[in-house]
Amino acid sequence: MSLGACGLVGGGDNTSQVCTETKQAYQQYITQVKGASAADPAQWRQATDQLAGKIDGLGKKAEKKELKKALTDEAARLRTAAASVGTGDASQLNAAMSGTPERIGNACS
Repeated sequence: MSLGACGLVGGGDNTSQVCTETKQAYQQYITQVKGASAADPAQWRQATDQLAGKIDGLGKKAEKKELKKALTDEAARLRTAAASVGTGDASQLNAAMSGTPERIGNACS
């Protein structure tokens, strides 16, 4: 996953920092789930819940209103996806993750 647009920010707020931390959170998540067994949905749920918490925290930290909303919305999508991935249904997780680079990248630019 690439959130390359996250680093392309100027201005006097904390957008660049929050976007960098968001990108790092997703990179850590990807690393974590690469080691998770597809046969153990609980691992996926736990990792996705943790990511949602991190993204929600970053949303609260963001000073730019557009970024705050994008991260808060993303955290909600991830929480919903975590519940379904915990039962073995990855469709909501796939849907949430496929749009993440565009949604957050746009808010970071």
